Amino acid sequence: MKTALPAPPRAAAPTAVATIAHPDKQWLSRAVFAVFLVFCLTPWASPPVALALGLVLAQTVGNPFPSFTKTYTAKLLQYSVIGLGFGMNAYSAVQAGRQGILFTVCSIFGTLLLGYVAGRWLKLGRHLTHLISCGTAICGGSAIAAVGPVVRAKDEEMSVALATVFVLNALALFLFPAVGHAFNLSQQQFGLWCAIAIHDTSSVVGAAAAYGKEALDIATTVKLARALWIIPVALGTALAFRQKDVKVKIPWFIVGFIGAMLLNTYVLATHYVGPWLVQAARLGLTVTLFFIGAGLSLNAIKSVGAKPFGLGVLLWLVISSVSLYVILHT
Repeated sequence: MKTALPAPPRAAAPTAVATIAHPDKQWLSRAVFAVFLVFCLTPWASPPVALALGLVLAQTVGNPFPSFTKTYTAKLLQYSVIGLGFGMNAYSAVQAGRQGILFTVCSIFGTLLLGYVAGRWLKLGRHLTHLISCGTAICGGSAIAAVGPVVRAKDEEMSVALATVFVLNALALFLFPAVGHAFNLSQQQFGLWCAIAIHDTSSVVGAAAAYGKEALDIATTVKLARALWIIPVALGTALAFRQKDVKVKIPWFIVGFIGAMLLNTYVLATHYVGPWLVQAARLGLTVTLFFIGAGLSLNAIKSVGAKPFGLGVLLWLVISSVSLYVILHT
């Protein structure tokens, strides 16, 4: 019987080199992450700048805390949205909600129908098509996260759908304010357009905040009212896909936002702490967008694929252009 010989010493050399180099790169990525995060907490940072810093981090030294940013992105966004409620008036919010209700209903069902037709034309899977369509129609990642378990989507389908809407969200955050100024949109018009045409709540609030306070109030209210459609759409999805024993997650942070807004409107004492809470919420939103950008690595973008990304772009362009035309001519 032959005895196995140990590996020659020189075969271990590459591993030793990699082990030495890895901590250096990890230290650098952590240092850059810390510097960017601290900057996002300063008055010089804004949501678009924070997103850009996150993208720079992801494409260069990489995100050293992917699990941390993934876990806390949604939580930080939800708490930030609740905090923004302390700077809003209930009467103004109701008025803004009335203006956006018809837009919301027509755009949601129109987007879902167009997505179904375009998905069949592109020969995409039914689950992936529905996830991207729901993300575009309602509220991006939140809608995908709610509908995915209902259709029992695979992890790969969820990842591709989320990556698609996150990439388009990043583009929207930079493009929409520029388009709004080019068409000379009012604060009210831009806030409504943001809420209808941008997927995720984080990018809606970020783009609207860059445009003005009135735009921010309108965009936040209309977008959160739109997000409530997660519930009926998820229930309808269960029926359409003939799924049984499914659980639909209720977006409780919207209830928190409404509660904060009511407190700010009717309880005088909240006026003393309201401005501080709103400021903290805006900082939280800025950090949220930095986390989102840090999660958009080149590999994540490449994983989308041409057809799913094409479907996302098609739906986004249609809902953006049609809603902008209607807003300009009504």
